[in-house]
Amino acid sequence: MTSTTLPCPAITQNPVFSPLSRVWIYVADRALSDEETAETVQQVQFFCRQWTAHNVALKALGEVFAHRVLLLVVDESQAGASGCSIDKSVHFVEALGHALRLDWFDRMQFGWISDDGVIHFASRAAFSEAVSAGVVAPDTLVLNTLADTLEQVQTKFWLPFQDSWQKKLV
Repeated sequence: MTSTTLPCPAITQNPVFSPLSRVWIYVADRALSDEETAETVQQVQFFCRQWTAHNVALKALGEVFAHRVLLLVVDESQAGASGCSIDKSVHFVEALGHALRLDWFDRMQFGWISDDGVIHFASRAAFSEAVSAGVVAPDTLVLNTLADTLEQVQTKFWLPFQDSWQKKLV
């Protein structure tokens, strides 16, 4: 699979946002249904339109990727996200998770792309088993949830397992 065919969030193609825009990535502990995804996208879009820092509207957008990954983006070239505005987003994501009965804050949810191009997600324990079984190999592409700018999401959203932070945990 070449880098041009990798599944990536649509936000990476947004030419209006600076490559240095801040990104927060959350992985749910279960997949959202099509209906849940559609409703979540609507709620995320509404939140982003209302999101402010010190009463200044933030240039923000969000996306649900692969029915499992929530990305929030703020282009700080106009107004920066403050501690209070980041708290607002965390409370929004918490409320969203509560309403959906899922956890967006379990940082030990790992994603990877199998050789046939399918995106898989698993807990840390199940991911470790996949590594031990050879399902996840050194060159298997894993989801880099530490990407924190739009540019990093564009270029380092998927990393070979051997180069990932996840390798240190299994």
